[in-house]
Amino acid sequence: MPEELLPNPEEAKKKLKLLWISCGDNDWLISNSKRTHEYLYKNDVPHIYYLEPGVHDFKVWKNGLYMFSQFLFKPVDQSSFATYTILGDQAQTNIRNAKYPRLLPDNRVVFKIKAPEASKVQIDLGKKYDMSRDSDGLWTTTTGVINKGFNYYSLLIDGVAVADPASETFYGMGRMASGIEIPNKEGDFYELKMVPHGDIRIKKYFSKATNSWREMYVYTPPGYENSIEKYPVLYLLHGGGEDQTGWATQGKANLILDNLIAERKAKPMIIAMLDGNMGTAGFNENALKAFENELKEGAIPFVESNFKVATDAKNRALAGLSMGGLQTLYAGVKNSDMFSSIGVFSSGWWANNDTLSGPQYEFMKNNATVINSNIKNFWISMGGKEDIAYENCKIMLSKFDQMGIKYKYSEYSGGHTWPVWRHDLFLFAPLLFN
Repeated sequence: MPEELLPNPEEAKKKLKLLWISCGDNDWLISNSKRTHEYLYKNDVPHIYYLEPGVHDFKVWKNGLYMFSQFLFKPVDQSSFATYTILGDQAQTNIRNAKYPRLLPDNRVVFKIKAPEASKVQIDLGKKYDMSRDSDGLWTTTTGVINKGFNYYSLLIDGVAVADPASETFYGMGRMASGIEIPNKEGDFYELKMVPHGDIRIKKYFSKATNSWREMYVYTPPGYENSIEKYPVLYLLHGGGEDQTGWATQGKANLILDNLIAERKAKPMIIAMLDGNMGTAGFNENALKAFENELKEGAIPFVESNFKVATDAKNRALAGLSMGGLQTLYAGVKNSDMFSSIGVFSSGWWANNDTLSGPQYEFMKNNATVINSNIKNFWISMGGKEDIAYENCKIMLSKFDQMGIKYKYSEYSGGHTWPVWRHDLFLFAPLLFN
């Protein structure tokens, strides 16, 4: 394993000018090369990971020697390492055996799509990239540098946005969309590790609030099945255009908690990942009220009747991102006697909608003492100035300051994206139920 091969990365960085790893993309030992590359990447050890078309044979090894020999016994420019690749590495979000998309060392992405009858094909990753067609109908493009962590993307085929059949799909942007995971040195906290793992349970329940069947995803921590203790519960909400699957798939909530619990940084807890889509038109007080009713009359009663949970306020927390952050602000603040902690990720009352926001501020102003007394952790976070909710949040916090509402603020650069919200959960969960 790489940890045995290179047990002291800091010492290696002092001694090595270059560590070269090359491999054919169909070599049966490529998994060994890949895991070593990932270990070196995480530990900032200078290296080149050079993938080329080929198998376990001398065609690949000859070229490896040819390339490697040009670095020997002379100064080495480490800034050029990212340019040494032919293929790049398959994204971990590719479906089984899909060769593309491929990640280049500098986090650019190569896409290849077979669409012989299309007249125009693009990749939409927030920015649109035109693809070029060859004589066989294979479309190709290389993107600019992509943000680390999880990114939604779509194929645009003759102007129609569709999911890439080569990648895993996720419910986001109000539809099924493709997602791509870009390596992230800061993402160790959501890696799959050799620690005890909890479960994700998909539960259908009939809600009295909506008079309909609904679904939630529920994380139960390691050891839950055989335990007799009562667990605290975090009710966790997704953003607009997403659903109850978001935190379990895009968010990796289960792995984040598995790792935190294994390191004794967070208490074992249940996480109920709710569907915040209430079927109401627009986003207004009626929609927020509908969610509040669902939380109080549907979701919480179901969890407390079907799981081994403590049922007092000190063992309940509520958090959400974007739209879910507004739902948390509304339901959590109005029912501060039900929760000991609330987390608001990348959200804030709209500064340009006094019809919606005004009554919320008035309620908080009139109940500031009660809110401060009930809510042990009022935790608010943003994805830096590039977060679309940043200005609304800053205005909201200035109003909180005027009203004397106590809160804690955190900022993690990355915009309005899942890498930010994963990090939010990583910081928020250890604060709970202490």
